[in-house]
Amino acid sequence: MLARFQALPPIARGISLMVAATLCFTAMHTMARMMGEALPPFEVAFFRNLFGLLALAPVFLRHGARPLRTKKLRLHALRGAVQAGWMLAFFTGLTMIPLADVTALAFSAPLFGSLLAVVLLGEIIRRRRVAALAAGFAGVLVVLRPGFEEVSAGALLIIAASVAWGLTITIIKVLAKTESSVTQTVYMSLFLTPITLIPALFVWEWPAAAHYPWLAAIGIFGTLGHIAFAQAVKLADTTAVLPLDFLRLIWASLAGFFLFAEAPDALTWLGGAVIFGSATYIAVRESRLARPQPAPTAPADTR
Repeated sequence: MLARFQALPPIARGISLMVAATLCFTAMHTMARMMGEALPPFEVAFFRNLFGLLALAPVFLRHGARPLRTKKLRLHALRGAVQAGWMLAFFTGLTMIPLADVTALAFSAPLFGSLLAVVLLGEIIRRRRVAALAAGFAGVLVVLRPGFEEVSAGALLIIAASVAWGLTITIIKVLAKTESSVTQTVYMSLFLTPITLIPALFVWEWPAAAHYPWLAAIGIFGTLGHIAFAQAVKLADTTAVLPLDFLRLIWASLAGFFLFAEAPDALTWLGGAVIFGSATYIAVRESRLARPQPAPTAPADTR
């Protein structure tokens, strides 16, 4: 099976891995929602990181201590602290609003990341990106509907989580210049596990025996999703695989409908589509601008 997969063209493998990533993330969110009804969300977040760290054991078996070599330990620690804030807010908000709304609002994270990259990294912002950001944030308002409906605490937590993830994206951009994806993933788990343990201890409830398989699955699916996403982007062009991330809204809607009797309305779909389209446009355009431009060639001599 693996040999057949490796024999596929890179773009086919990238597309397959992106679809797998959307399924892994939706499965993680669905199970986290279920466990969040039985255990405090902070505790669920801690176990997600603990079992996610254990899922990285094959990385150490294959690479030894090499993934731990870094000159950016403080930046890894900062990422861990910011991402812990994202995860605690996200896992709490996940238990408070429908899955489809969570996914639609979570699409806004790259918008915040793009905005923060301009402010913190001095990236140049052009008219097209400004227009895409404006459209994306308009999509957020469509989902939230302030003035027409009361904006719930759960929705605000997901927005706060999106801001934190946007800042994480900015930190990742800096780390990616010198750190491998393996090193980043390892340090992410190493810092997230103890950081999320601290708030979990204040609300700790020992899980029942039946909870541990679900908590382990949350950690494993979360780690597999990150690995599949990173590999998909590595194998195939962004324009080919990133639009498939919209499948998360479809999977979340199906999971919410069949498991929690939630039915997203037309405005959630519209807002989610606008947010996702804007974020995808920005990501694709940044990817194209980052490519090395071919050297100009002299015009052909037509004399």
